[in-house]
Amino acid sequence: MTGIPERAPQRLPGRTMAARTREFLELHQRIHCIGDERAHAALLEELQHPSRPYIVSFVNAHAANLGWNTPSMLESLLRSDLLLRDGIGVKLGLKAFGRPHGLNMNGTDFIPKIARAYKGRRAALFGTRSPWLDTARQKLEAEGLVVVACHDGFSPPEVYLDLAAETKPELIILAMGMPKQEDIAVRLRERLSHPVLIVNGGAILDFLGGKVTRAPELLRNTGLEWVYRLYLEPKRLARRYLLGIPVFFSHVAMTRLAGPRASEGTGRAP
Repeated sequence: MTGIPERAPQRLPGRTMAARTREFLELHQRIHCIGDERAHAALLEELQHPSRPYIVSFVNAHAANLGWNTPSMLESLLRSDLLLRDGIGVKLGLKAFGRPHGLNMNGTDFIPKIARAYKGRRAALFGTRSPWLDTARQKLEAEGLVVVACHDGFSPPEVYLDLAAETKPELIILAMGMPKQEDIAVRLRERLSHPVLIVNGGAILDFLGGKVTRAPELLRNTGLEWVYRLYLEPKRLARRYLLGIPVFFSHVAMTRLAGPRASEGTGRAP
């Protein structure tokens, strides 16, 4: 595909503090900024025509925190072909690094647009469990997707690799949560040879299946949807949001304090 930055797979360096700040900065530098609605529409058009297996991932504060602590998660993110910004935390992080932040390209809004753009084409849905997976499938099929493979998100990676190889979907939506889906996305790209868009979708099938409801529009528009999700699922999400957000900003601060050392090896200045 053209116009979208790509990156060859590489082995991550050691996990010293200097390495962590360098990798954290690189993750933010790799985020593709979508500046306006015109660029948004152009991206959606471009994603309909991959020439090979192509991975789209979303970076929010939780993903960045996982990458800080888990080398395999960070490597999977950096091996994505396209990284998009998800949420106000990463927006503020990009501003701190002097980078444009563009539109909030969260998967909950963007992935349904991708699915509608693939109307009449073959798709695979991997993630969540019944009955929400079944409901999500019915909803997407009603909107025109031709679902050729559908499986819950709790099987070994080989199950999804085999299903995708057998059915050859043009769109694969992975909704297993981090870091499993990011790892499987990379494995799918290595296994498959036909053109296919592989999208890491987090909780998207839970939303489409009705397990989780969206926040009121006011909260979504002000970047506070996380508050609503915390209200709905306090036990599961308290650590991610109440602890994770301050931790994310501490990582931003440490990376900024590292200064030139953090930019060494990334190929770009902060």
